[in-house]
Amino acid sequence: MYANEPYLLELLQEAHLFDAAALEDVNHKKKSTESELDALISLNLITDENVAEVLANNAGMEYVDLGKMEIDPSVSSHVSGDSAVRFKIVPIAESNGGLVVAVTDPLDFDTLDSVRHLLSVEPEFVVASNSAIKQRQLDFYASELDADQIGKLDGEAIAVTEGSEGEGGDAPIIKMVYQILQEAYQNKASDIHIEPLEGELRVRYRIDGSLHKVQSHPLRLLPSVVSRIKIMTGTMAIAEKRVPQDGRIQAKFGSGDLDLRVSTVPTSCGESIVMRILDRSSLSIGLPQLGFFSDDEANFNELIRLPDGILLVTGPTGSGKTTTLYACLNAINKSDRKIITVEDPVEYLLSGINQVQVKDDIGMTFAAALRSILRQAPNIIMIGEIRDLETASIAINASLTGHLVFSTLHTNDAPSAVARMADIGVKKFLIASAVRSIMAQRLIRKICPDCITGGQISEKEIRALRLTKDQLAKAEIKQGTGCRSCRMTGHRGRMGLFEIFNISEEVRLMINGDESSSQLRKRARELGMRTLREDGVRKVLAGTTTPSEVIRVTMSDSD
Repeated sequence: MYANEPYLLELLQEAHLFDAAALEDVNHKKKSTESELDALISLNLITDENVAEVLANNAGMEYVDLGKMEIDPSVSSHVSGDSAVRFKIVPIAESNGGLVVAVTDPLDFDTLDSVRHLLSVEPEFVVASNSAIKQRQLDFYASELDADQIGKLDGEAIAVTEGSEGEGGDAPIIKMVYQILQEAYQNKASDIHIEPLEGELRVRYRIDGSLHKVQSHPLRLLPSVVSRIKIMTGTMAIAEKRVPQDGRIQAKFGSGDLDLRVSTVPTSCGESIVMRILDRSSLSIGLPQLGFFSDDEANFNELIRLPDGILLVTGPTGSGKTTTLYACLNAINKSDRKIITVEDPVEYLLSGINQVQVKDDIGMTFAAALRSILRQAPNIIMIGEIRDLETASIAINASLTGHLVFSTLHTNDAPSAVARMADIGVKKFLIASAVRSIMAQRLIRKICPDCITGGQISEKEIRALRLTKDQLAKAEIKQGTGCRSCRMTGHRGRMGLFEIFNISEEVRLMINGDESSSQLRKRARELGMRTLREDGVRKVLAGTTTPSEVIRVTMSDSD
């Protein structure tokens, strides 16, 4: 592995990392095909990092910890994947017209000279551990390397034959799974669907809420793909194919961390896999980034700073409810407040906030967790979802005893949440007393900023959105023409549509009087509540989304 291993062993011994007796013991224990250095590492007497640090010190070079560095992936273009693997190097930065290159062995002068001749710019060499360089090579060059190279870098050098099936053909499967994850990450997908169908294994990414088919593979690869993904989670049972399973994967691509929630479900053609990509950027998102107009933002800012009561966010799965709740907690997370959340699952760790994981199998339900955390004297409680009467009752009691409670419900619009809570079994007078506001939301695609241009609106769309002549005269109708950045869709990124239903004194009387959802909705609109579609119209007129997108997302709000 190293150009002058005997000399390197002397350097390591002089650094007091091991002594002669330890080396003699290693020679008795090591495998016949294993070098002394490899045996020292495998027996945990020294580490890869120890070797790199000693080599760097001896060569008068800087040692770098690649695992802690943020590296721009574009710098890898200076060296091909094949050359990087052959010379055991990886470029890590551009500097004053030159290139900073991490090397494994600074004592290999022939390799250093070869790299100098290879590059069109002057290299500055630094030293990194062998394992860290291999990981970065996987990050940057997986799509360029062949199956054997991928297998060796991933620590699984497995002989592969063309057309191999089942568990035997691991190396190409490693590459295939890696490329799926990498491409999904680069395209900012929210989830990955690997689906066994009759005759094919289909791969789709959900990007900005829409599914896109990106790959198709032979169905015979399914067992190996499923096994590889289960291995990556470290917790899922490979042999169990009859029942659904859940797990998590943490991976690193360049300077980015990828956190995935994995779900497998047995189907008639085999196990179907969905990997939800957990976007850590949502941890620091603020209310303005959610898509509020200034008046709605001001209203919502007042609501989330109330001393007590319940604030509900409603909408279907995937409408951004959890992201909104996280934004609320970020906005009010101060050192003088104790905030506790009860979630299933805890997707992200929030700084300064106590988070409780629901575990139904051991009796740690939402209700059980809530009963316990109320003894922790919190000021603010976030409940992932109100699912049953017991959870709802504890949440209401908490709000009536001086706590501010955030939670979610699955309803189509804001006023319907009252009927939904009543269906669960909550008394109407308790709903009227405890709930301060209900906000329904949807996610809508924004126009791609790289290909935005002037757009047209049809007569049909004008009628559907009920636009007036005055509105059209002031409108900035825009559309995206389609470009590489948005995969030719004309849309990139999403924002929220919001319907905020504040529970005023008059509305409380209507709830106590057992008024229907339609009556509540009618009166709320008379009092100034904007519907989801009306909020969408404002965003069309402002040129941030398209008429067709608003109509598509708010189809149920067409009244």
